[in-house]
Amino acid sequence: MTPQTTSPQAPFDHRMTVFASDDEFLASALPFVTEALAAPDEPPPVAIAAPANLDLLRDALGTDAKSVALVPHTEWYTGSAANAIAQGAGYLAANAGPGGRIHLLMEPVWNGRAGRSPRETAEWIRYEALANLLFAPLATTALCAYDARAAGPAIVAAARRAHPDTGVYEDPVRLAAELDAVPLPQAPADAQRLPGPAPAADAVRDWALTRGLAAADAELFATAVTEAADAIGPLDAALLWGDAPACVCELRAARPVDDPLAGFVPPPSGELEPGQGLWFARQVCAYVDVRGEGEGASVRLQYG
Repeated sequence: MTPQTTSPQAPFDHRMTVFASDDEFLASALPFVTEALAAPDEPPPVAIAAPANLDLLRDALGTDAKSVALVPHTEWYTGSAANAIAQGAGYLAANAGPGGRIHLLMEPVWNGRAGRSPRETAEWIRYEALANLLFAPLATTALCAYDARAAGPAIVAAARRAHPDTGVYEDPVRLAAELDAVPLPQAPADAQRLPGPAPAADAVRDWALTRGLAAADAELFATAVTEAADAIGPLDAALLWGDAPACVCELRAARPVDDPLAGFVPPPSGELEPGQGLWFARQVCAYVDVRGEGEGASVRLQYG
C-alpha cells in the first residue's frame, strides 16, 4: 500500500487539533479514538503522542485502552520529515485495513528536532502539506495534535494551512512553493567542484572523510549524492563544501525537477529502484532542497 501522487481528495481525512492543557488534549483525543474504535472493518487505532499524554489517554479509555496501540512520539518521529513519511507509509502497508483504513492520532515532537529551528519547522510544514497528496487515495483518518505550549502560535498558524479542516487550508503545491521561495545561502567561493558529467562516489566519500565524517556516514553521503545525481541528471556541475556533520553537495542539473513530490514517494516494492535516488537521499540526509535554476534545477543535499 503505497502513497500516490494524486490530488488531495477523499478518502484521506487529514484533521488538526490544537490543545494547551491536559483537558484540551483529552477533549480532542478521546472522541477521536472512540470514533476509531466504533469504525467497522478497521484495525486498532494508533495514538502517537507524548508519553504523558498517552498516560492521560490510557486512564481515560479504561478497559478500552487495550484496543489502542499507544506509541511514544519520540519513537515514531526519529529523524527528518522524509523519515516520518517513510514511517507512516510503512506502518500503513503493514497494519492498515482494506484501502488504508485506520485512525491515527499523531502529535509531532515540537520540543525536539522538528521545532529546533525555522528551517526544521519549514520542513515539517512541507511534510504536513504534501501528506495531502501522498496519502490522498488511502481511507486513512489522521488527527494531527499540536501542543500550543511547545509549538507556539506561528507554527500552529502555519500548520493550519496544511490541514483541510481548518478553514485556512492552502493548496499543498502552492504552500510548498512558498516555503521554497526562501533563498538558500550561496555556495562558498572555495567549494570544491567535482569533474565529469556526474560525481564519482569515491571522490565524494574521500572528500567527506577529509571533512570529518565517519566512514559509514561518508559512505551513506556518497551514495545519496550519486543516487540523486543519477535521478536528476545530466549535471552541469557538482559542488562540495562544509565540515562534519553538515557536509553539503549541490547538484546543478541541466533540466528542471518539476514534481513537487520528487523524492517523497516510497518505492512501490520497498526497495530502491532506478530513478528513486532522491527518495534515498531524503531518507539519509538532514535536508534535500530542490530549487529551480533558470532552465534547470539545483538539488542541495546536507548530510547532518
